[in-house]
Amino acid sequence: MSIPQSGGGPIERPEQLTEYLESGCKPKQDWRIGTEHEKFGYCKDSLKPIPYDGERSVLAVLEGLRDGHGWDPLEEAGKLIGLTKDGANVSLEPGGQLELSGAPLETIHQTCDEVNQHLADVKDIADKVGVGFIGLGAAPDWTHEDMPLMPKGRYKLMDAYMGSVGTMGRVMMRRTCTVQVNLDFASEADMVQKMRVAVALQPVANALFANSPFFEGKPNGVKSFRNYVWRHLDDARTGMVPFVFDDGFGFENWVDYALDVPMYFVYRDGKYIDALGQSFRDFLKGQLPALPGEVPTLSDWADHLTTLFPEARMKKFIEMRGADGGPWRRLCALPAFWVGLTYDQTALDAAWDLVKDWTDEQRAALHVEAGVHGLQAKVDGIDMHDIAREVVAIADAGLKARARPGAGGLIPDETHFLNALKESIDSGMVPADELLAKYNGEWAGDLSRIYPEYSY
Repeated sequence: MSIPQSGGGPIERPEQLTEYLESGCKPKQDWRIGTEHEKFGYCKDSLKPIPYDGERSVLAVLEGLRDGHGWDPLEEAGKLIGLTKDGANVSLEPGGQLELSGAPLETIHQTCDEVNQHLADVKDIADKVGVGFIGLGAAPDWTHEDMPLMPKGRYKLMDAYMGSVGTMGRVMMRRTCTVQVNLDFASEADMVQKMRVAVALQPVANALFANSPFFEGKPNGVKSFRNYVWRHLDDARTGMVPFVFDDGFGFENWVDYALDVPMYFVYRDGKYIDALGQSFRDFLKGQLPALPGEVPTLSDWADHLTTLFPEARMKKFIEMRGADGGPWRRLCALPAFWVGLTYDQTALDAAWDLVKDWTDEQRAALHVEAGVHGLQAKVDGIDMHDIAREVVAIADAGLKARARPGAGGLIPDETHFLNALKESIDSGMVPADELLAKYNGEWAGDLSRIYPEYSY
């Protein structure tokens, strides 16, 4: 979940909403890669989730990173709820999941270095206080009652609202984790092509990264339970945004979509003001019941955009949101997958050619089937395993064409970060399949084995 946005005065013209998105356009030489990942913390002795405060807690980890690794604190109402350093942020998800929102970086080599350093620093602190961290798409055996809600005003409001708009909102908040990558665009036309490829291929990412086959202590019948959770959360703000494929789609259409999504809050003077279910359109008119007579600022607009949860989300950049949290190799593989597909024009054109004839119904069905069956999903003759093979090959070619070297020039490009996905293509098995094989085999149904074997 995002931290409060800042900057920007009152919105005086409706066009400012579109201009805000347009201001994200950058020349190709300025494109960057921002990778975010979430992970579950647990007490090593009890294998239960860590609380906010106490000797073994997420607060202890935040304080350790602040005091031992040079991070600056972010506080809300006097409580430490995040950290910042060198363009990156560490923040808390609603159930205490720890998130790294990485700095905008030029190469995936840099991204992977950042991830590895972060995980090493977290492990350094976690080991000292008896805590472990694990990367999965959903908590394997914890109940709702096991998961404390973090002390952030945004989460308190969301928690109260979620039960009224869907069945899985509170599960999403407390018991899911993701990895995502944020990417730039050069122009409105470039944004449109990238958004269409992003939305169409999120099911492929979900299939390849599916890593949540357990829930409340047993197999749940799907490869990505996180996918199921998001599909049953809030129809007004989730899903496959089919209007992205309409003729004439552009920034204005995204603004119209965002204005129709009910609000959560307005952030003022360090506090979250309840605007649940209210309309940003009314806010623009000075008629928001939560703040009568006030008009929004661009910061309010930026905050509101963070409360939309489609599979690909546009702000001043595009967020690829379809993947489960997972092991460290896949934390580097996701940016490699999407950068390879979208930062080389030949690769982007090839990806669009692959999906341009799919219908809204096929994309929606692929979204469902990817979560259930992983690479074994099939829809109207579209075979997920075959599509994934083609898509990873396109990404590989795109990374070769980028030719961004690493290790002082010893590594010629970024293609090796796709190796985890290539192994899945070769075997037909994604992380969920591996976990299920262990659960039904050597673990003999003992799900506690997941912690020592799959923690960072």
